Amino acid sequence: MKQSEPIYLGIDIGGTKVASGLVNGDGDVLYKTRVPMISNRDAATGFAAVRDAIDATLAANRGITVAGIGICSPGPLDPHTGVVTNPPNLPCWRGFPLADEVVKAYGLPTKVDNDANAAGLAESLWGAAKGYDEVFYATLGTGVGTGIILNGKIFHGRTGAAAEGGHMTINFSGPKCGCGKNGCIEAYASGSAIGRRARNELGENSTSKMVELAGGNVNAVTAEIVAQAWRAGDPLATRVLEETADLLAIWLGNIVDLLEPKIMVIGGGVGELASHWFHHIQEQLPKWSVNQRCNEIPLKLARYNADAGLAGAAALCLSGARTEVVA
Repeated sequence: MKQSEPIYLGIDIGGTKVASGLVNGDGDVLYKTRVPMISNRDAATGFAAVRDAIDATLAANRGITVAGIGICSPGPLDPHTGVVTNPPNLPCWRGFPLADEVVKAYGLPTKVDNDANAAGLAESLWGAAKGYDEVFYATLGTGVGTGIILNGKIFHGRTGAAAEGGHMTINFSGPKCGCGKNGCIEAYASGSAIGRRARNELGENSTSKMVELAGGNVNAVTAEIVAQAWRAGDPLATRVLEETADLLAIWLGNIVDLLEPKIMVIGGGVGELASHWFHHIQEQLPKWSVNQRCNEIPLKLARYNADAGLAGAAALCLSGARTEVVA
C-alpha cells in the first residue's frame, strides 16, 4: 500500500472481537482484520487483544505512517478522558484508561468514544450526511444506538453520556427494555424486538411464511426471517414491518421536535431493512411532530454498515471534540 495522504487506524472493540483497519482521509477502509477479544479475564488480557489487532494491522502494512488512532469501545465510557468505566459487555475493564494505555504503547494521538457517536461522525464527514453540520444518526441492529453531531462535533453532554436515543420511551406501558425502562424504542424496533413482536403475532397462525422459514418452529423466528418472509409477500411479516415503521415515525417525530436536525441518517442491519419503509415513515412523520416542516428533513440510509465501527473510530481522529489524551 502506497501512502500519499494521512491514514488513520480505526479500532472497533466488541465483547467477542477486536476489529482493526486503516482508513484514509476520504473515509475509505483500505485494510481490515480482526482478532478475538478476551473479555472475561483481567484488564491486561483484554488490552493484549487490542494490541494484537493493532500490531497485526501495522505488520501487514509496513511503511505506512499512521496519523492517529481512534477507538470505538462499548460503554459506558468517558470520551473526555478515554477511560472505559463499567461496560457490561467487557467485564475485564472497570475504570480502565484505554486511551492512556494505547498512547503509552504506540505514542500516537488516541481518541475513544462509543460506536454510535463515532459512526454518526463518520457519516457527517464522509457518508450520507456529508456537508451537514447538524446530524441525528441511529444504528438499528441488536439494539438501537444513536449519535448527535452539532456544528460538526459529537455532542457528548455534561458527562459524556448524552445521545442515548435508543432508550427514549415511546410507550410507558410498553415492554421492558434491557436498560430497565419500559417502552423504549429499542424494545420495539431493534432486531431482537422485531423477532419477538413477530412471534407474538404468529400465535397459532402456522400458514405464515415466517413459520415455514423457521422450520416450523415459531420460537425460531428472527428479524432476518421476518425480512425474508416480507420479501416473499407474506402479509403478516408485512404488517409487523409496517408497524415497526410506524413506531419509528413516532420516535423520529420526537427527535425532530427536540433537535430539528438538518438530516437524519439510519444505519445498521435493521436500518437497511427499515430503509425500504423510509417513504412510509416520512408520510407518518407529520402526525408525530409539531414541526410542520418536518418532511423537509432528509431521511437517508447510512453509507457504512459492517465497517461503521472502523470508519467511525478513524473519524474520531479528525474530530474537534476534546477526546484526545496526551502522552
